[in-house]
Amino acid sequence: MATEGLTCPECGSSNIVDDQLYSQPQLVCEDCGSVISEGLLTTTASEEVQGTDIAYRYTTAVDKQPCRNLIKGLQRLRAFCRILRLKTDTEQMSETFYKQAYSHPHFINVSLQKKEVLVGCCVLVSCRLCNWPIGMGTICSLLEADPNLLGVVYLQMMKTLKIEAPNTAIIEMLEAHCQEYKLRPEHVSEGLSEDVKALTKRATALIELAADTWIVTGRQPVPMMIACTFLAWQSLRPTKDRLKYSVDKFCQMAKVNRNQTAPKRVMELKKVLSKLGQEIPWLRVEVTLANVMPHVDDIMENQSALLRRAMRTYEESLQDEDQPDPQEDPPGEHATLASPEGAAPCQTSRDPEHPPPAQPCLAACEPDGERAQAPSDAGPTTGTDVQQEDDDEPLDHADARPLLVPVETWSKKYLFVPPCVRHPKKRKRRAETPMPEVTGDEDISDSEIDMYIRTPQEVRDFVKTKEILSEEEEEEEEQ
Repeated sequence: MATEGLTCPECGSSNIVDDQLYSQPQLVCEDCGSVISEGLLTTTASEEVQGTDIAYRYTTAVDKQPCRNLIKGLQRLRAFCRILRLKTDTEQMSETFYKQAYSHPHFINVSLQKKEVLVGCCVLVSCRLCNWPIGMGTICSLLEADPNLLGVVYLQMMKTLKIEAPNTAIIEMLEAHCQEYKLRPEHVSEGLSEDVKALTKRATALIELAADTWIVTGRQPVPMMIACTFLAWQSLRPTKDRLKYSVDKFCQMAKVNRNQTAPKRVMELKKVLSKLGQEIPWLRVEVTLANVMPHVDDIMENQSALLRRAMRTYEESLQDEDQPDPQEDPPGEHATLASPEGAAPCQTSRDPEHPPPAQPCLAACEPDGERAQAPSDAGPTTGTDVQQEDDDEPLDHADARPLLVPVETWSKKYLFVPPCVRHPKKRKRRAETPMPEVTGDEDISDSEIDMYIRTPQEVRDFVKTKEILSEEEEEEEEQ
């Protein structure tokens, strides 16, 4: 302790020394022995000789252990990634999002159900960032959670972590996709040019039809948009010049990159359109793949009614196959459609020679809840099953490849089913283990005989039990 410049207040001497009394420093005058100052409990940082106060969290070298719910959530997340067969990068991204969201104040004091749903949300956003086709329906089925709760947690997580996932709605991307086609009069001739708004409207209607008939399920969006744009361009003005164009030639003319899968999607859409065109009652010609384009307007106008009629006709054909020799044809259910201009009101009838009396035209068939169900009501399925690009395989069930599956499947019972059901992957048939032939004349070994012989203890227990039962019977008879 510094003593320079200090004087004793008693004698005025400057002979002052620092006297260390145990742990308490004192300033004492050597001449008179008076204590100038004592009990100085506060010092400067440079004079501090004792240890300073340190918080407990800085004195321990042990890291904070994760809680049980976080460990279980990470285990469930890894299990989901294994089920969906995600890549390692996607799985690591999901774990990172889950740890960040779990430790955030918005998800600490929430219910356990929301924390379980948070696992699916992290997997979903990682799949969308990695361009992996997984939808909310798949996550809901795996979690067995409420879709509304999943949507709320998903939006909250995106806002909390400030994640911008790409929008995968194909209809919203279609408008921007149609803008890329050079089909204006300054680019092509007048007979081949088309308005972008009309092209987008027709292509959107075809996309919706493809979604209703399961063509979009599990498919990449770009080939699907090219096919719908091409068919929309042909159907708006089905002239000879347009009908002779192929998909590749159309993309070359519109200065758009060609796609190898687009012709397959075109054929699938044409087959669906031809099936619906065959249900138009006022047509006298059979609608095929070659002449379906001029009838697309009528098909789009009566899309819902024609879908129900096509499925009803297919169900009736299956019933006819089960009953090859019916005595009477089942009475047809009459339904009217919106006929084009110049065509008389037509009724649905199975006998063209004796049509029923005319009725006012309606825009849709009569409601039929049982028969108008979509194929999705038949059983569980997901709209995101990844389907490998098949070779030129027909969609008709009669031309499908023989599969090692039962006859009563979706591909047989319903007209429109997902591609993964229509063309499932072939599975190897397991070799059946031959059943042992037992005739009753086989030799019995001594060990097998010993299995049926009672031990002495079993004999005693049996006799004792029999005596007890007999005594109880006698008591009941006496009563």
